Amino acid sequence: MPRGDGRLTHDLDPNDLGPQDACGVFGVWAPGEEVAKLTYFGLYALQHRGQESAGIAVSNGEQILVYKEMGLVSQVFDERTLNSLRGHLAIGHCRYSTTGASVWQNAQPTFRPTATGSVAVGHNGNLTNTHELALLAEEWAQQAGQLDAFGRTHDIMTSDTGVVSALLSSFPDRTIEEAAMDVLPRLRGAYSLVFMDQGTVYAARDPQGFRPLVLGRLERGWIVASETAALDIVGASYIREIEPGEFVAIDEDGVRSQRFAQPEPKGCLFEFVYLARPDTQISDKRLYEVRAETGRRLAHERPVEADLVIPVPESGTPAAIGYAEESGIPFGHGLVKNSYVGRTFIQPSQTIRQLGIRLKLNPLTSVIAGKRLVVVDDSIVRGNTQRALVRMLREAGAAEVHVRISSPPVKWPCFFGIDFASRAELIANGASVDEIAESIDADTLAYIALDRLVDATGVPSDQLCHACFDGVYPVELPDAAHLGKNLLEMPVEAVTS
Repeated sequence: MPRGDGRLTHDLDPNDLGPQDACGVFGVWAPGEEVAKLTYFGLYALQHRGQESAGIAVSNGEQILVYKEMGLVSQVFDERTLNSLRGHLAIGHCRYSTTGASVWQNAQPTFRPTATGSVAVGHNGNLTNTHELALLAEEWAQQAGQLDAFGRTHDIMTSDTGVVSALLSSFPDRTIEEAAMDVLPRLRGAYSLVFMDQGTVYAARDPQGFRPLVLGRLERGWIVASETAALDIVGASYIREIEPGEFVAIDEDGVRSQRFAQPEPKGCLFEFVYLARPDTQISDKRLYEVRAETGRRLAHERPVEADLVIPVPESGTPAAIGYAEESGIPFGHGLVKNSYVGRTFIQPSQTIRQLGIRLKLNPLTSVIAGKRLVVVDDSIVRGNTQRALVRMLREAGAAEVHVRISSPPVKWPCFFGIDFASRAELIANGASVDEIAESIDADTLAYIALDRLVDATGVPSDQLCHACFDGVYPVELPDAAHLGKNLLEMPVEAVTS
């Protein structure tokens, strides 16, 4: 693509997004505390995991009240709303859609009445047997006499989380805890769940542990959250990870735990690369340290003569620091990020695009001009972002641009909670590294090797999912017709044909 192309992309235009995680989840059981506000701050710390919608469910022991809306956490909630959500237990959710459209009906927590009360559910991940589960939920609803006037439940099952909620609420003679031990073993794919009835907060993690989920302790209560960073923000101490295949219940009797499946650990490698915050801890490793180590290894494997190492902020910063340390090349900030720009729903016109407007990043010409640059980023998906950045750096006077990526080429789609582009859109699918370098107009391009990245995490390779890099999926996938973001919103005949 010519350097003068003025298209806005990912880090320049927030509407053109790169890899997105499914969601962030948070739960709290803490009598005497302002649980809605604790949940708000927990979700604030998890905002990077989903920016489409946010919601909080609170119980006072007698009834559950849910408030959710489209938008960022800070846009959905204000002081007045949070003060109206009173109780001693709560769950919260911020969403990026992977199954089910980005609409209010699919915002979470979901809510369903049950025979003994009600249930609210928040889900991080993506189920791979959603179609099968939806049919089962229809069958159970029919047996329990729970179909609507039209003999259907589709109106409340337009996401995989809606299906889980329907299943949990289908037992007229069981508690939510008993229902969960029947439902959870039937789920396939990725799920870190927080859910609640009137008096208990529950958490569960799939047998592979694709998505993170942790347990924390407050002085007067307990927290479950997607990342340890959410514990830090509310002053909770980290206790441990919820184990793969584990179900946890928290109420006035404390924390109860039981297994619903044998663990087969396959934690997501891309959490280490990009998805989780650098101040989060996974498998007893602070991710900042892992990312810095990948940069050091990248510098050792793929050195280049240059004057300055600069990161693509913020995701490339730890690896860029590691690269500079190992290579001896000075580290500097050549790109300035506008920290106050999140997702914008205002679409730039073609005229505005051609002006080269930069909503999120702007180059520091005085730092860049005349320099041979090493530009470090976490990943390349479609290549649009890097293409625009290289062009921008050259226009700012960079003498050379050498791109270094702290993960291997992304060649395969994810079905476990990351909304990667389709395989046809992935730039590394069918293109060599030299061809990608030419496409983004870099002088050189290099990725870290998969085995070196795995080594940097300190986790054995057979306990990680790296399917997006090597195409080896750790659980069996259904036919393509039974996968897809809008599966539950398609006509039944289109899915079953």
